[in-house]
Amino acid sequence: MNSKIYLSPPHMSGDETHFIDEAFRTNWIAPLGPHVDAFEKEIASFVGVKEAVALSSGTAAIHLALAVLNVTAGDKVFCSTLTFVASANPILYQGADPVFIDSEPETWNMSPDALERAMEEACLKGKLPKAVIVVNLYGQSAKMDELVTICDRFDVPLIEDSAESLGSLYRGKASGGFGKFGIFSFNGNKIITTSGGGMLISNDMEAIQQARFLATQARDLASHYQHSQRGYNYRMSNLLAGVGRSQLQVLELRVGARRKIFNGYKRELEHLPGVDFMPEYPETKTNRWLTAMTIDKKTGISIKQIIDSLGNHNIEARQVWKPLHLQPLFQGVEYYPHRVDEHVAEHLFNTGICLPSGSNLTDDEQSRVVTQFKEALNTAGTSQRNTLIRKL
Repeated sequence: MNSKIYLSPPHMSGDETHFIDEAFRTNWIAPLGPHVDAFEKEIASFVGVKEAVALSSGTAAIHLALAVLNVTAGDKVFCSTLTFVASANPILYQGADPVFIDSEPETWNMSPDALERAMEEACLKGKLPKAVIVVNLYGQSAKMDELVTICDRFDVPLIEDSAESLGSLYRGKASGGFGKFGIFSFNGNKIITTSGGGMLISNDMEAIQQARFLATQARDLASHYQHSQRGYNYRMSNLLAGVGRSQLQVLELRVGARRKIFNGYKRELEHLPGVDFMPEYPETKTNRWLTAMTIDKKTGISIKQIIDSLGNHNIEARQVWKPLHLQPLFQGVEYYPHRVDEHVAEHLFNTGICLPSGSNLTDDEQSRVVTQFKEALNTAGTSQRNTLIRKL
């Protein structure tokens, strides 16, 4: 059996131990320290914002953004539906109600048409959302100009969930810097990793200071431990921040490697009937965190069959995120489709697949994936032709 090919495994630079050894040598192994401070400054500088706070996860970053915006029980928060559940769970942490917004086909991200319709209806009801969470799916930036314009018109803060899009560009500007807040994830499967971790960024320095305060158990300034409000244990450790600093130094190499992998898949597979790749929106550069594509049902094979076929050859592939408005957790929650008769996220879920995309994927491994993918489609095509012949 060939060794397993994972969807998006960690890729170490080799220099992480230098930063970790420094933390050990200076005894800074707590969830604070020089590496944390430096990592925050380096991320803020990379994105082009004023301030950042390093945290235990991207989910924690979203949660703190909502807390700083004073989202509470009874409030509404609009959120992309085509995303991982971590984008929306913090809404529930605050006791608020999510409202899910469909995707549009050009970026697979939040539909400006659906958002505008949802905003107008909310305005008429006198109940605008406290925030809008826009997700940049698989590294592709959403239509930020349109979405920011809509949010500004209704004076609703935008949180840019860039967990998957560090290193991507939208019209020359780094992903994560468009909203009131931006968030990143450094989970083990992301384009750079700290094992587990996240970052909250903003040009509002006072807001980041408030987030930093909440992330350290909301400890008041006093000679003893005193707490006047609820806080959280959300700070990143100095050890992990050191790993992040090393990883950040090779981010551009990681983006280049993943884009090369995407281009390799596209070159080998785009000519196949029914195969269509996730587009790259004009004037954007996606980090291609994951290579995502859709498979037309006319091919005669389901996404599950392809995933199972690849799995039988020790290759990990995954279906596109299941829309949150279809999740049992959110049954009955409000949802706005792209068009009244067009549900883009549902279509992408039913036809979308992500192939192994790690920046350390070798040419031979990618060739294995391509070969087995083609074999799965060929098998389906042969079966479909045989069925047709029997009917004749």
